[in-house]
Amino acid sequence: MLIETFTKLLREISGECSFGIPDSQLKSLCNYLMNEYGISQKHIIAANEGSCAALAAGYYLSTGKVPVVYLQNSGIGNIVNPVVSLLNDKVYGIPCVFIIGWRGEPGTKDEPQHVFQGEITLKLLEYIGIKTEVVSEKTTKDELFQKLKEFKLLLNSGKSIAFVVRKGALEYAGKGKYANKNTLSREDVIKQIVAVSGEGVVVSTTGKTSRELFEIRQANKQSHKYDFLTVGSMGHSSSIGFGIAINKPNTKIWCIDGDGAALMHLGAMAIIGANKPKNLIHIVINNGAHETVGGMPTVAEKIDFIQIASGCGYQQTCKVDNLEGLEKALQKAVNTNLLTFIEVKSSIVSRPDLGRPTTTPKENIKNFMNYLKECR
Repeated sequence: MLIETFTKLLREISGECSFGIPDSQLKSLCNYLMNEYGISQKHIIAANEGSCAALAAGYYLSTGKVPVVYLQNSGIGNIVNPVVSLLNDKVYGIPCVFIIGWRGEPGTKDEPQHVFQGEITLKLLEYIGIKTEVVSEKTTKDELFQKLKEFKLLLNSGKSIAFVVRKGALEYAGKGKYANKNTLSREDVIKQIVAVSGEGVVVSTTGKTSRELFEIRQANKQSHKYDFLTVGSMGHSSSIGFGIAINKPNTKIWCIDGDGAALMHLGAMAIIGANKPKNLIHIVINNGAHETVGGMPTVAEKIDFIQIASGCGYQQTCKVDNLEGLEKALQKAVNTNLLTFIEVKSSIVSRPDLGRPTTTPKENIKNFMNYLKECR
């Protein structure tokens, strides 16, 4: 179905305002919204899916119009709390239209982190009181229109509904072009971290960061035992690294984070900073974009990570935008026992032939935990 048709029909039951977290499965929708509205009061990319639901509530309270929230199904967990304790018709009865990309749909091939989420997506939505409709390539305009008439009655009674979108269901000819002026590639940043970290422990964030780390180890003919690849659970790598750091106080723990991931659960930095694990080095590679899922912008270009980190209690902070500066910052982190935060400005670019880890998550965790047993 053409995205223009889909969104036009949605306007029959909703206002002209969308909140979301980018998803590769919803790339057509994301590009359409960016080309039509950019980042504006009509289209806001939030830090996480739960915030989207809260923004939606504020939109409804102030306009009386039904909001639209888009997300990948992996983000359903983040909307559960506001959906069941705020939006639900047994509480405030705030209606919302959710558009959800269906990663890991049963019968399709997908990455390990999406398999179980894909299996439970429809059941989970049903369990939290959201009526769903699956949108596929075969869904017609008339079928969607009839479903919208049914859904309108639910929305009018204070209930939320969801369109679960299969891969390739929505079409859009427009393209999204995202770039910045930074020259340092994320892959070169990770190569430098690997070179300096030695036998230290590395926790890498979800998406292309972990994929690049894996391929760098392969190219170097190094063991993967040093690395925990956070293939799912976006935004939680720094907390995973912190959990390791407090139990392995004599081992350097390197957390390679992304700007979108760090923003998603920014409160983790406050907890880390308050506890000050002296062996944790938190590196945020900031390209100002959700690059792994298409390149849509984050707000990272408009905030100051260094001030945030310092305010949270990180003892040593710096920002770099070239390899020489990165080398100095990494060496300083190695030679001091202080909670360190390094922001690295990078470009929005990755190799077109970038592969995926050839080991399974179970193999990763087994080798990683065996290595941690050797660490003090």
